Amino acid sequence: QVQLVESGGGSVQAGGSLRISCAASGYTYNLYCMGWFRQAPGKERERVATAYPRDGTTYYGDSVQGRFTISQDNTKNTLYLEMNSLKPEDSAMYYCAAKRAAGFCDEDRAMDYWGQGTQVIVSA
Repeated sequence: QVQLVESGGGSVQAGGSLRISCAASGYTYNLYCMGWFRQAPGKERERVATAYPRDGTTYYGDSVQGRFTISQDNTKNTLYLEMNSLKPEDSAMYYCAAKRAAGFCDEDRAMDYWGQGTQVIVSA
């Protein structure tokens, strides 16, 4: 089992920056992918960014490409999402997720473990 705990959400003005964190515990060895999803009220949960620890590659959704950066600190078992040039449309609950076995990491139904979420609000 893997436990994920997000932190660092909050309120920020448009154009500002925020970094959210996801602390992982339990059997975190050799996870296939870890990533961030977000869900705004009335909308479906969408994939934001994914990291693939085995080969170091990353993926970003089109809406955040060039503004967000996903990273990991393996010494702390922590996943980060650095968010810059924030826009009001980035406002959402942000969830950390992880997948054990190789496969698709692009849909929330494919992920094995989830955190409880951290709220990000971007005001105009």
